[in-house]
Amino acid sequence: MMMLNMWFIVMMMFIFGNMIFISKHKHLLIILLSLEFIVLSIFFFLIIIFNFLEYNMYMLMIFLLFSVCEGALGLSILVSMIRTHGNDYFQSFSML
Repeated sequence: MMMLNMWFIVMMMFIFGNMIFISKHKHLLIILLSLEFIVLSIFFFLIIIFNFLEYNMYMLMIFLLFSVCEGALGLSILVSMIRTHGNDYFQSFSML
């Protein structure tokens, strides 16, 4: 029963993170936070799977390493966008 509750919580976290990411937001920071929330739900999912299979947890350290690099890259893009355009609105950011 406890395992079922944990699966439900992780799946709801993943669905809410995707709903926030898909909905139209104006700010880059909200989108980056939703991506980090999705990564956190995948991390919890991997913890549940690895504990169930009694697998070694070294892969989680590699996953955390890549998620931290992804977060740092997102923040650097956010800072450079704020420095060049003055805000983090997608409307003021031109892809050209």
